Amino acid sequence: MKTLFRLLGLTRPFAWWMLLAAVIGFATVGSGIGLLMASAWLVSRGAMLLPASALQSGISGVRLFGAARGVLRYAERLVSHNTTFRILTRLRLWFYESVEPLAPARLAAYRSADLLKRIVDDIQSLENIYSRVVAPPVTALMVTALVWALVSRWSVEAALGVLACQLTAGAALPVAAALLSRGTARRIAGLQAEQQLLAVDMVQGLGELKAFGMLDEHLRRMRSAEERKLTLEKRAALVEGVQDTLSGLFMNAAVVWLLWQMLPMARSGSVGTVALTALVFGVTASFEAFLPLTGAVQHIEADIRAGERLFEIIDTEPEVVAPPAPLPFPAKGGIEARELRFTYPGSLRPALDGVSFTIPEGGRVAIVGPSGAGKSTIASLLVRFWNPSGGSLTIGGSALSSFDPETLRRHIAVVSQRTYLFGQSIRENLLLANPGASDADLGRALSAAGLDSLLPRLDEWAGQSGMNLSGGERQRIAIARMILQDAPIVVLDEATANLDAVTEQAVLETIDRSCQGKSVLAITHRLHRMERFDTILVLHEGKIVEQGAHGELLALDGFYAGMWHLQHRAEM
Repeated sequence: MKTLFRLLGLTRPFAWWMLLAAVIGFATVGSGIGLLMASAWLVSRGAMLLPASALQSGISGVRLFGAARGVLRYAERLVSHNTTFRILTRLRLWFYESVEPLAPARLAAYRSADLLKRIVDDIQSLENIYSRVVAPPVTALMVTALVWALVSRWSVEAALGVLACQLTAGAALPVAAALLSRGTARRIAGLQAEQQLLAVDMVQGLGELKAFGMLDEHLRRMRSAEERKLTLEKRAALVEGVQDTLSGLFMNAAVVWLLWQMLPMARSGSVGTVALTALVFGVTASFEAFLPLTGAVQHIEADIRAGERLFEIIDTEPEVVAPPAPLPFPAKGGIEARELRFTYPGSLRPALDGVSFTIPEGGRVAIVGPSGAGKSTIASLLVRFWNPSGGSLTIGGSALSSFDPETLRRHIAVVSQRTYLFGQSIRENLLLANPGASDADLGRALSAAGLDSLLPRLDEWAGQSGMNLSGGERQRIAIARMILQDAPIVVLDEATANLDAVTEQAVLETIDRSCQGKSVLAITHRLHRMERFDTILVLHEGKIVEQGAHGELLALDGFYAGMWHLQHRAEM
């Protein structure tokens, strides 16, 4: 129940809206009760062949309650939906604001489809917290009090029997149904998550599934998940149907009890037959308030499961936090690493083990080495996606942890081997680097990146993940972003890894022109034009095994020279 209370706590700012909607819901059901009671009174009085003047109060009551019921039903829907949407908006903003500090380090353990399920479906399901869990019981309690006041005026014994039937239909039956279907909603949610994972895997890996002949097996797994989910949904529907039937049975029991207790009173004349008829119809109409309670208890389990999945992420401690009093980013200063160590969670082998280097202001340093040597880890530590496990990493003499992470990242431009483009226009993808850039700024950045052909196409859709553009164009857009960001530090993480030799040469020339006067850290395993770097650090198994200028390292005839000769012999 702790999770449920935490979820309800998130809706506290809308408590008055929720109460208003519950009151209007009560007024709606009350109007329905009044409509049936007035109709019963009118029909009963009309059967006595009374003049029309004697029926005016009944006619007026039918008109009043009939009109009020429709108006109040609309108002209740309007207020309740407005409240629900406000709650969902708050939940989404709360979740996004809570998740953002966790990315990317703490989210790396989750599959993208699972995160999407939590962000979209789990939050959407929490609309039930108000509309199907909180409001119906409040409305039902008010209706119960109203019926007690109406019936107890004539007979307390009759009112107690009606109350017992209402409590059974509104509390005992939902609780029994929840016990019978315990775990069903949780398992359905788990299967829905599994289905989403399988669907995303199929869409993203359709080619591989076909190539290896595993498409039929994957489809079988999807069908199996669907069949298991349908079985559970049928079970839940059966329990709900039985509960609805029993609710109707107890409604009839309440009417029978009422008649049993009050017919002797009608015979004795202590209660009029017209009043008794109206009470019978009023009690019947009151059970409308208990129908939503059928799903209220069942939705609690699904809501708690959705809340647990959300809090599982939210309760994670961020890897990187802003300091209480962050330092301003230094106007000048180089980058220095001393005995830098880092081990990824769940790994026993350190990715970096005692790495030390210096990048002077305006200097150009390359880090080379085989795949898995720890090169990209240095870039991740530099932009504070992770914190070092040991040692220090400073800019201008100040530790990275002393800067606000957002400020730090605004001053470091990263061009990675995988340029992600959103499914928006080319203009919007460029404005990520500098939201205030003008068209003239965009034009200069594209021209500098060798993308003059894209100038007339700024408002064209880039395609999902930028698939409407070639690999070279996507990589050049990354360079254009770097130019627009105009950061004093540039990190090139395998920036040309996916390009052909001709495009790579052009991109490297563009980068060199754009990075004049900036501190550059280039991470690469492809040894092209290495003479343009002041220092080359050779990384192997998390340690620097060699460092120096290109000519010096070749003269050593060591690890770097072996890499150089191997690559250039293969290219000859």
